[in-house]
Amino acid sequence: MRYVDEYRDAVGVAALAREIDRAATRPWTVMEVCGGQTHAIVRFGLDELLPARVTLVHGPGCPVCVTPVELIDRAVALAATPGVTLCSFGDMLRVPGTRGNLLAVRAAGGDVRVVYSPLDAVRLAERHPDRQVAFFAVGFETTAPTTAAAVVQARRRGLGNFALLVAHVLVPPAIEAVLAAPANRVQGFLAAGHVCAVTGYEEYEPLAARHGVPVVVTGFEPVDIRRGMLACVRQLEAGRAAVENEYARVVARTGNPHARAVVGEVFRVVDRRWRGIGTIPRSGLALADGYAAFDAERRFPLATVTADEPAECIAGLVLQGSRKPTECPAFGTRCTPEHPLGAPMVSSEGACAAYHRYRRPQPAGVS
Repeated sequence: MRYVDEYRDAVGVAALAREIDRAATRPWTVMEVCGGQTHAIVRFGLDELLPARVTLVHGPGCPVCVTPVELIDRAVALAATPGVTLCSFGDMLRVPGTRGNLLAVRAAGGDVRVVYSPLDAVRLAERHPDRQVAFFAVGFETTAPTTAAAVVQARRRGLGNFALLVAHVLVPPAIEAVLAAPANRVQGFLAAGHVCAVTGYEEYEPLAARHGVPVVVTGFEPVDIRRGMLACVRQLEAGRAAVENEYARVVARTGNPHARAVVGEVFRVVDRRWRGIGTIPRSGLALADGYAAFDAERRFPLATVTADEPAECIAGLVLQGSRKPTECPAFGTRCTPEHPLGAPMVSSEGACAAYHRYRRPQPAGVS
């Protein structure tokens, strides 16, 4: 399949692995900041093909995983409210809060629906004017434009029964938080190609210069990730700290101006709590004043719902690249996809889910 097969070419991946081995003369630690890249890396064993001098760690690149427990609890409370239909992407239904999850609310009779786009929720609100329809808006800059387009459509159609529970977060402040952590060991970053397809990569340039770290915009297939790693290692070896685009078939420096414009119209930048990490300044989106009427946290009594992270889950350390999922004592025993302690074991982009699926130790005698 064009644009897939050529980027999964085993010969090309092996050749790039040899180039990385030749390029790396010192120890380096690089972080990928995308859950989709994490799953590709673990699935294809790309980190295991690196020379011992190069370490690849996983970052906070899964939007489901970084959604804080208190927002999950607010979604659960909203879904249990009579007369409310809560729409969400499927991954969110099994993410545990302190009061259960959305799947349990649905099992108890709540109207919780899986949608594939926030526009599905807008159409649902239009068809059911007697119900309040709320969309749980989770995601990085990649999905924010479709959420923004949905609320614009809701306002144009006069849908006073449509609302958003907003949990959108931004990537560059998360990178800043990783770099500011006292135990940080990350020296270079692979930036998420789909995020940069929307935002471009101009805003990464001052970040790279300020912290002296290379940032390489990278795709999601094995060859893409290998090229990104090679470019990053070469910069580190040369003492350079620039932004490079290794995903030029999709990403332009200025991104998608139409998507950026609608996000700028509908949202404002706010401080946001991240699961296991804490509050990161100016790292989230909230509805702008002109769209405040569609804010579920203003329309419903949700702001009083607060919660703390479960002490046993080390999701925060995994999301900051300080621990691998298999270093968690609960991994694969007390924490599984069926009974997760934290979101990284649930999400299709979570690092714990990737390790459980592709690298879970097999019982003796099982091959």
